[in-house]
Amino acid sequence: VEKPAGLLTVPGRGEGMDDCLAARILAEFPDARVVHRLDLDTSGLCVLARGAAAQRHLGLQFERRRVGKRYLAVVSGGPSAEAGRIDLPIAPDWPRRPRQRIDPAGRPAVTDWRVLAREPGRTRLSLSPLTGRSHQLRLHCAVSGWPILGDPIYAEEAAYAAAPRMLLHAEVLALRHPE
Repeated sequence: VEKPAGLLTVPGRGEGMDDCLAARILAEFPDARVVHRLDLDTSGLCVLARGAAAQRHLGLQFERRRVGKRYLAVVSGGPSAEAGRIDLPIAPDWPRRPRQRIDPAGRPAVTDWRVLAREPGRTRLSLSPLTGRSHQLRLHCAVSGWPILGDPIYAEEAAYAAAPRMLLHAEVLALRHPE
């Protein structure tokens, strides 16, 4: 399914946080089960399984990094090269949750990127995470000096205000169908 920005993937904690993608899909498909999640502010493709066996099959593909993922992002400024790799480990920033931070003792996090288009003051990127850490793309872009426009967590004020929502979209998921 395609998740809009601003909608949780699963119910959140607290009152009024029960509207989410999973609940909306369950209303039509009672056997649907969540396989992976997208951040609240990220739009794009999200896979749900039809039944427990399909959930296990698809979940293992994500766990074993056998799912191809590609995102589109519009960032402030942009890299000087046309393509590259960001290999920086990530750990939770406990005092400032939900923020993450770059930490040599953190979990490995690798993102391949490629420039799709350049405009004055901004660049459209194709981002391919080789790992699946929380906020990986957002943090990798921000620490590289090109935060995602509209990112309420990692973008500085000008980049945050430059878009009405975070400009990060899950464009491609390549996986084996459970059957």
